[in-house]
Amino acid sequence: MIYLDHNASTPLDPRARAAIREAEETFGNASSVHAGGQAARRVVEESRDAVSRLVLGSGGFVLFTSGGTESNALALRGAAPGPGRVVLSGAEHPSVRENAARRGAGSEIVRVDPEPSGELDPERVLGAVTEETVLVSVMAASNEYGAIHPLARIAEGLRGRGVLLHTDAVQAAGRIPIDVEAWGVDLLSLSAHKMHGPKGAGALWIRRGVALEPLIAGGGQEKRLRSGTENTPAIAGFGAAARAAAGSLGVDGGDDAAAIRTLRDRLESGILAAVPGARVLAGSAPRLPNTSAILFDGVSGEALMIALDLEGVAVSVGSACSSGTVSPSPSLLALGLSRAEAMRVVRFSLARTTTDSEISRVLEVLPRVVARVRDAVSVDTVEGRR
Repeated sequence: MIYLDHNASTPLDPRARAAIREAEETFGNASSVHAGGQAARRVVEESRDAVSRLVLGSGGFVLFTSGGTESNALALRGAAPGPGRVVLSGAEHPSVRENAARRGAGSEIVRVDPEPSGELDPERVLGAVTEETVLVSVMAASNEYGAIHPLARIAEGLRGRGVLLHTDAVQAAGRIPIDVEAWGVDLLSLSAHKMHGPKGAGALWIRRGVALEPLIAGGGQEKRLRSGTENTPAIAGFGAAARAAAGSLGVDGGDDAAAIRTLRDRLESGILAAVPGARVLAGSAPRLPNTSAILFDGVSGEALMIALDLEGVAVSVGSACSSGTVSPSPSLLALGLSRAEAMRVVRFSLARTTTDSEISRVLEVLPRVVARVRDAVSVDTVEGRR
């Protein structure tokens, strides 16, 4: 299988797998004071340091969670609790939108959509901030079309106004450098399985001095913000994946992003040259190097995804969390696409494991698959008229 759905989930890095296996032998409870417990505690804290280093987060605390959804839930519902205005971008993941809606009575949720180009205007975001605003949440980069959002400019406009800034950086982590100080955010969500770590591990970086109400009470782990015995093997895998990502992004001397971008650009130019009626969403906006969302005129995205799967190519439509539904993605509608247009979008997402030969194979297969699906639609239309 040629796997081009890395924004949904990534293959486990061998270094993360090795760290998980080693940590499975360190079976003590990280809260226990005996030697076995303290060995587990060292695994947790070394992984916490690795994740913190990935986001350059020395000015705050990395809290481990079960994944990006829980991290977003804690940020949206635990930060600045009580009534007030919350400003979101129209590109947000459902775990941000839906948890914002669950903040309770007295909360007003305001959405600022990106431009049709995919870019988010920071002045429009700041224009939605009033004296009643307590929290702004803008994802670092779109999971569906890859546009990178201007967090630093938004943070600058919020300075001194007593408003917290959260970012869902799940898709950005491991793909572009993250610097929480340069970005100016107060809360930042991460997920291990989007960056070649294990599923079931995530983190919320919390700036020092930011207070949160916990969603899970109990034993008081993770500074009483997320009770429950730490999942030491998953956390160890997350830490190893964070160290690997730091190396691949140039933090430790490597730079895989340029190679991935070259493959992505080759894929896009090949599709545009060979498939009439194809266009790239957010193609002129600053984007993640690995993500390409392409609208194919006259083709159902779902039908094209299934046809490609039969050819051994894995892609997606919309975000993986909403797969299986027939509703168009709210994030795509926020770009100004019609419902019909949004249903014709296919997402290709690459990783450092993607090869040049795989891209060549996709460019060989895709034009005839699109033509076949279009022909099937034309036949169905004619038969329907009869």
